[in-house]
Amino acid sequence: MIPETPSPAHGYPGRLLVFEGLDGSGKSTQARLIGKWLQSRDYRVFFTEWNSSDLTADTIRRGKKRGLLTPTTFSLLHATDFADRFERQILPPLRAGYVVICDRYVYTAFVRDAARGCAPAWVRNIYRFAPKPDKTFYFQVPVQVTLARKHASRLKISYYEAGMDLGLSDDVSDSYQRFQGRLKREYDHLARTDQFTVIDAGRSVESVQNELRKELKPLLAKFPTVEHLIHDR
Repeated sequence: MIPETPSPAHGYPGRLLVFEGLDGSGKSTQARLIGKWLQSRDYRVFFTEWNSSDLTADTIRRGKKRGLLTPTTFSLLHATDFADRFERQILPPLRAGYVVICDRYVYTAFVRDAARGCAPAWVRNIYRFAPKPDKTFYFQVPVQVTLARKHASRLKISYYEAGMDLGLSDDVSDSYQRFQGRLKREYDHLARTDQFTVIDAGRSVESVQNELRKELKPLLAKFPTVEHLIHDR
């Protein structure tokens, strides 16, 4: 049986920062703002997003369009995508001493796959190569707030985002709330087992950003900036 414990730390010179949360929680906005803030303070920063590998993007897109993805194939395709992204995008800058900002990490898979019925221990085993981040921020927000933000943005709720493939409801909004509720319960569980830093994401962008900066200052207190690296040569 695979224990519900975080993977070992990565041990590389860089820092691995992870931003997790429901769609509409504001995590992506905050991740990009933190990246710009760190760059303004002369840190070397690399940004990467979930499901962004060219290796499987076309297969996942066609599978979704044709409704061919079972929970298991969904899980394996995303695991392949992440493994490729980890080897090509995350690991090299970590080794080179960058601050790597991940808009979603393996926890997205843990949450989504469990919500679709995959065994959590099985999913964790697939991703056992992925090291524990230096900091994982979980943007906690009620599902109703994310739905309201979706409607306010006028962005269409996608079929899989609403969990329509699971047959939870024929109504998109109702299915969205049911499925996202499952995701939130999984996230709340992981926040305890994997020691996330929980952020109240219902506040203003400025308030959340200020809290993130305060949380990161101790972690980066002795981390070299570009200027320090030049002087050390």
